[in-house]
Amino acid sequence: MLQNITVTPSRRSLEFGIYRDGDNNLDAIQEATLAQALRTSASDGRIEFTIEDTTRLRADGDAIASGKLHTERYSIADGDVANVHVGKADTMSDEANLARFVARTLDNAQASGTKQTWIDLVDHGGGDSGGLETRDGSCMSMPDIAKAIADGVALHAAAHPEDAGRGVDGVVANQCLMDTMGFADALSQAGVQYLAASPETMLAPGVPSDVAHAIASNENDRAAMAKSVVSDVMRAKYAAAAFDVLDLDPAKIGRAEAAIKRLNDDAAGEAASNGVRQVLREDAGAVDGMVRFPDAPKDMPWHADRPAIAFYDRLASDGRLDDSLRTDARDAAGAVRNLVLAHRERKDFTPFGDADYSDAAGPTVHLPTTRHQIDPWAGAGISETDNAFYRKVDEDAMTRVLA
Repeated sequence: MLQNITVTPSRRSLEFGIYRDGDNNLDAIQEATLAQALRTSASDGRIEFTIEDTTRLRADGDAIASGKLHTERYSIADGDVANVHVGKADTMSDEANLARFVARTLDNAQASGTKQTWIDLVDHGGGDSGGLETRDGSCMSMPDIAKAIADGVALHAAAHPEDAGRGVDGVVANQCLMDTMGFADALSQAGVQYLAASPETMLAPGVPSDVAHAIASNENDRAAMAKSVVSDVMRAKYAAAAFDVLDLDPAKIGRAEAAIKRLNDDAAGEAASNGVRQVLREDAGAVDGMVRFPDAPKDMPWHADRPAIAFYDRLASDGRLDDSLRTDARDAAGAVRNLVLAHRERKDFTPFGDADYSDAAGPTVHLPTTRHQIDPWAGAGISETDNAFYRKVDEDAMTRVLA
């Protein structure tokens, strides 16, 4: 981290940190995000990129070198690369390492005088089970990712109390399945204002780094920013089947969670009467989970991750349920919908066998309809239920009804 910071008048408005974990099969293809950053910076001087890249590629990314994993740290601005440091490979799925990167990005933001700071997490992702794949093929847990961001903000504030009000404004999850209520809750608790993510699997390289231009161009209009970010992602060929930008305002998150908890508790209370359990199970089963590509193994946990709004809307319109449950569902759908600043989805996605994603708007919730869908990879350390959101909204109550 920077020890002495002198702030000079700056034309920059955005510090965009790219944290790329290339210690796996995505190394070569996701390098494109760095080339995109270089091009974006050359055309938009308002943006500075802070990069941490663990890779087996050459520094220019054009070819595989000796195959030795290493970490490169540098900055990109005005089409130039500077402050290059190459060293031994960092453990990118380590919470402390991510926290140091966040602090370094905030240090650079202070030095550049930028108004906003965003972090782009680039690797495999697994929804509420986490992301930033570990060396053993598991994931860095979603709560740990959020804690690392909060810890990085605290590191920066401790080193630079004069800039203690600076934080991470937004997180871009260039990872599969990270548009979830659980991740939204955790990031909101960490002080993050926006989450840009897909509820589905993404095709690498995924989110183009020129979304930084969309953010910098709309710093005073969050609705326009969100719409532009989603447009950039969905315009990229086959990047995503669906994509959202969520508003993580704590009050909005709190209202959504209160509505979901009320629905879950009331559903559990009524499940034993008049066939309610069967109706709820039918409605959940009618909403396809993620992922939807034809060759997806049946034991993948994300088959049980269903778009929350689609599920709650279905309950709200089901005349077989009583008015109280339908009202609960309507309230939950409205509160979750209120988090979505912008979204787009495809009615058919060619790479995934023309699967229909027309209902994939907004974040997902873990809604298993069989016992086998409840954390099927828990034995490998991958859990979608071990998080604060799941506990706060009594999601286990709904799980007992559905599964």
